[in-house]
Amino acid sequence: MEDNNKQINWQAAKEHLKKEYPHLTAEDLYYEAGKEEEWLERLQAKVNKSKHDIRHWLSLMG
Repeated sequence: MEDNNKQINWQAAKEHLKKEYPHLTAEDLYYEAGKEEEWLERLQAKVNKSKHDIRHWLSLMG
């Protein structure tokens, strides 16, 4: 996943997401290349944040 040409360390991002939102499952955190929108929609429903907010949060971790 890229945001503003910045590569996300996906393993670290998953760990941070799991700490911040312990109710997320492995399925919720599963990211498949090319299916970012589907993944963001899943997360959006689980954490009650917008896609923009999720992308921004992830970019801060990268």
